[in-house]
Amino acid sequence: MGDSSSDEGALSTQYVLYKNRREWSDVTPLKQDDGEHPIVSIDYTPEFEDCFDYFRAIVQKKEYSERALELTKTAAKFNPANYTVWQYRREILKALNKDLHQELDYIEKVILKQTKNYQVWHHRKVLVEWLQDPSKEKYLTEKALATDAKNYHAWQHRQWVIKTFNLYDGELEYVDQLLLDDIKNNSAWNQRYFVVNSVTGFTQETLSREIEYTLDKIKILMDNESAWNYLRGLLLHDKGGLSRNKKVTEFFENLYKEGNRSPFLLAFIVDMCSERSLEHSEGEEDNIYSVARAKELCSDLATKFDTIRGKYWEYMADTIEKQSKGEAVD
Repeated sequence: MGDSSSDEGALSTQYVLYKNRREWSDVTPLKQDDGEHPIVSIDYTPEFEDCFDYFRAIVQKKEYSERALELTKTAAKFNPANYTVWQYRREILKALNKDLHQELDYIEKVILKQTKNYQVWHHRKVLVEWLQDPSKEKYLTEKALATDAKNYHAWQHRQWVIKTFNLYDGELEYVDQLLLDDIKNNSAWNQRYFVVNSVTGFTQETLSREIEYTLDKIKILMDNESAWNYLRGLLLHDKGGLSRNKKVTEFFENLYKEGNRSPFLLAFIVDMCSERSLEHSEGEEDNIYSVARAKELCSDLATKFDTIRGKYWEYMADTIEKQSKGEAVD
């Protein structure tokens, strides 16, 4: 008697152990070898133990059959993170020349119940590679991300399929929607960086557009670390560095004059001062990013605005002063 439960669901209440199935009577189950004196003996359920005893047996005899394929499905229900189960299933699929589009449908159901399981996503990836058909992958990842917008495995799969099959069209619009839903979604910000870097690179035109986009997002929510980090990443590609982009410096100084004391703003200005100190540019008449200002801001951060990292800001003040004098930093 076969497993009559749904492909991706729990086992049926009519589930029958493999040792009691007539069609498996010719197979001698292979017990798990934990050695003579196992340190910790795992208390497997009878169903789990029975299934994997038969699974080990068919792997040992290299049986590629319909019943073996069915057995891997049951084993995957018991332990969907088992690498060997999925690898052997792929071997059977190839040996039997099975319809891989049907397998895609099956693994989609599994993934949507096991979205944080690396092995099920890897199985999907291999199938897509074999078929060279990425047509359903962006939709699948969107379904997974709809329940967890920061799911690492879904994002990893999405980036792989986009890069491999050049599916960048519409991706920035998708990211925009995610950021409208949650402006602090660091995964969406990371995806934006991935797309921009892959499609156009950080040309001056692209930098100008992305900087303006990011400053607009910062205006909406000042204490959004993801946007500040994205801005920092952009400016690392700017030939002027952190402290010489006029749009950014004017934006920062206006915020500061208006009384904004976000730790992210102050920390950014400290880093801009640090950048200038390395250039030994204290003599510049228009240099508002001085060592003195950096030390003042570090003191403010340490005592008022970011006290949990007070020791760090004391260290930063000392470091910037040493840098400005060309002294070695501890």
